[in-house]
Amino acid sequence: MSFSVNTNPGALIALQNLSATNRDLFTTQNKISTGLEVGSAKDDGAVFAIAQKNRADVAGLDAVKQSLDRGVSAVDVALAAGEAISDLLIELKSKVVAATDTSLDTASRAAIDADFQALKDQIANIAGNAEFNGVDLIGESAANLFVLANDSGSVTFGTITVTAVALTTTALGLTAGTNVSTAAAAVSALALVEAAVSTTNTGLANLGTASKKLSIHNIFVGKLQDVLEVGIGNLVDADLAKESANLQALQIQQQLGTQALGIANSAPQILLGLFR
Repeated sequence: MSFSVNTNPGALIALQNLSATNRDLFTTQNKISTGLEVGSAKDDGAVFAIAQKNRADVAGLDAVKQSLDRGVSAVDVALAAGEAISDLLIELKSKVVAATDTSLDTASRAAIDADFQALKDQIANIAGNAEFNGVDLIGESAANLFVLANDSGSVTFGTITVTAVALTTTALGLTAGTNVSTAAAAVSALALVEAAVSTTNTGLANLGTASKKLSIHNIFVGKLQDVLEVGIGNLVDADLAKESANLQALQIQQQLGTQALGIANSAPQILLGLFR
């Protein structure tokens, strides 16, 4: 090998190797700091695209879970109100049955009728206030609730329908004119109350089934998100134990490369000895 002060092949090779080591060291440090093997499209375009698609699916399922959570809350509010109405109807029936007694005096019948009307009013108040986030499943403006089931936007499988059950006094047949002021009126009211009890119990059963369906699907969506998150991790997460070992090896290579470059740079000094 010739000696020259204009060209230093050894230094060039040492510099190339040191630059490669520095690049690898930067990559390894980036993996350790982010915890990602594939942190951007330039690391691995295909894997990054797959991971991003799965991340979009997870984000979509976040919205689905929020919709399910709101649905569960709305149904639970309706159930709580419906159960309270059911309890009031049981008490109402006892009043009506008592009012069918033809031996009651006027004052007693008036007191029973007053209790009957008060209980009806309470049913109306409960049904009128059983809303959650604007969702009314049992009141005057009761309407079916449509809850997201997935992020596909599919009409067939994309939603879960919760059927509204009107439990207002009007819907239950307990109109303003319903009373127990006479024994005959009490007999008529008894049939209405029994029908109202049956309607309420059927409605509660349907709402309970809907609540269970939403809760089960909510659990499923949560598990699906977990599976997707694990899948994303398998694709892009860095093996930190491996990268830690790489880091130490590259740091040593960097130090050795620096020393090699220093030795190569000092080689032209040998030429000075030829001219002494």
